[in-house]
Amino acid sequence: MQQLIYFFQKFKFFLFFLLLQLIALTLTFNNLNFHKSKYVNSANSLTGGMYDKASGISDYFSLKSVNQELLDENTRLRNFLEQKTNSPFSSDSIVIDTIKFHQKYSFSNAKIINNNYANAFNFITIDKGEVDGLKKEMAVVNGRGVIGITDNTSSKYTRVQSILNKNSKLNARLKNGYFGTLKWNGLDYNIVQLTDIPRQAPVKIGDTIETGGKSTIFPEGILIGTVYKINKENTVDNAIDVKLFNDMSNIGPVYVIKNLHKEEIESLETPLNE
Repeated sequence: MQQLIYFFQKFKFFLFFLLLQLIALTLTFNNLNFHKSKYVNSANSLTGGMYDKASGISDYFSLKSVNQELLDENTRLRNFLEQKTNSPFSSDSIVIDTIKFHQKYSFSNAKIINNNYANAFNFITIDKGEVDGLKKEMAVVNGRGVIGITDNTSSKYTRVQSILNKNSKLNARLKNGYFGTLKWNGLDYNIVQLTDIPRQAPVKIGDTIETGGKSTIFPEGILIGTVYKINKENTVDNAIDVKLFNDMSNIGPVYVIKNLHKEEIESLETPLNE
């Protein structure tokens, strides 16, 4: 208390000056419309700027939930599109039963929690597992194209064999319909190789490469990349360099594709005595 009294005694003239200034400003703004409007505009501008900054900060921290909502919506739309595409009814029908209406693929979304791309045998880990219906040999893609194939699963997580893995082999095709095998030579994480393309196939730089659909894993027509370099030498595998649409060092959210007919097809194709 003594310190407070001492403070007022020491700065009494300065505090008295501030009081008079406050009274003068109050009288000015209350009685002169011009000054009052200027004050209101300045105050609104200041508070508006503060609210805008606060809103920006709030929006930034809510991006995660917004992105998840968009990802869930995209997943629902992909499933709905797959159902509608394979429905025997008109485009106005609403499809629910995946068996009754011949849906072949289902989609689920996942987040990457670990991504390797600088080794010869690269793997990716995602945050969905067996409890989410994931199994081995499911296709993994994103909005730009192929990512890899599920390789190993646990209850809550799944390891994905990346397209950047020297053991990876995918059925792929040129837009003109010629098929080949997609591999990776382990050198450039932006470039993979399409091999076994027939020599008579017309190929030019910039041609689009996509999945061929000749397997039970990937649907046909999933984008992979474009022809980057054509090997002019008369090699056995007739390799073509393909520049990936994906930047494999920065992938983002992914979709896991389940072939609902996979087990039936494999059972049919496997003889009973094998």
